[in-house]
Amino acid sequence: MKNIDNRKISSASSVLSALKQMDEQHVKMLFVFEQDHFVSILTIGDIQRAIVNNIALETSVAQVVGHNKKYARVGESMDIIREKMLRLRAECMPVLDDYGELVDVIFWRDLFEKEETDLRPKIDLPVVIMAGGKGTRLKPITNVIPKPLVPIGDKTILEEIMDKFEAIGCQKFYMSVNYKSNMMRYYLDQLPHHYDVSFFEEDKPLGTIGSVSLLKGKIDTPFFVSNCDIVIDQDMRDVYDYHCENHNDLTIVTAVKSFRIPYGVIETGEDGLMTALKEKPELTYMINTGVYILNPGCIDEIPQGEFFHITQLMEKIKARGGRVGCFPVSEHAWKDMGEWPEYLKMIRVL
Repeated sequence: MKNIDNRKISSASSVLSALKQMDEQHVKMLFVFEQDHFVSILTIGDIQRAIVNNIALETSVAQVVGHNKKYARVGESMDIIREKMLRLRAECMPVLDDYGELVDVIFWRDLFEKEETDLRPKIDLPVVIMAGGKGTRLKPITNVIPKPLVPIGDKTILEEIMDKFEAIGCQKFYMSVNYKSNMMRYYLDQLPHHYDVSFFEEDKPLGTIGSVSLLKGKIDTPFFVSNCDIVIDQDMRDVYDYHCENHNDLTIVTAVKSFRIPYGVIETGEDGLMTALKEKPELTYMINTGVYILNPGCIDEIPQGEFFHITQLMEKIKARGGRVGCFPVSEHAWKDMGEWPEYLKMIRVL
């Protein structure tokens, strides 16, 4: 059997530790064991569903792992295993014996050519990219070029974002521009690959979502909105499915981020008496990544020509009884190049 030691996890481990292990190993699935007995596979989808259902990250893996997963059995032909993997779009297929013990693992790359890796239906939703900022936190490079054209590898961050959306079927892009917009237009015009981009320009800064008011009457389907300085390692079709299934007006892609306090933390009560002591506790928060799905009606809720932030839109939707959902991704699935330390990390990873 292939070596899967770095992808094994105990059923008693926490959901948060499983999420961290996936990040460290750059994988989306782990093999769950109870001592030496194989229990199930744990996918990033299992974890995301648990978080959406408000299950605490301290909960054990045993309580969130699915037990109705489909596996191969010893003696089944490769044709049968191949058909199962195609039907399930499974990253791998565990092979179990008659006692339910794991004897082998067949990975997708073992059976399929590269071009067969994505068989999911495509979605063709508009994508709005917010690219009008000055990128002041990335000076001095943004004194020369606009932030969306900052290179990561042999592409710009802008191409990286658009390529990820094109890969799932999105073809039409709207780009909010202001600072050095002519340079962006010229650069995209010179590329051998032609992106279908419509530019719309802010005459003045309009906040993190205000310029989208300029698209009234142009978009009549749900659409993505993305900042121009982040890349998320997540199939956005999953986010769209969640958005539709939950009848959300707006969905935020959130990152699960942990912070460890390097001190003992004391809680006090009346008269300053200590009530609890926690040694170097770890705090976990859901961070706004800067990627969203909006229903087209949300555009009408953005005031025209006014400075307006996405957080104001969220509050406005909630105040009228609308639904603002959160779709979680792991901390390392979110790559932000808004500041120099994060940019340097990103170019080391991509």
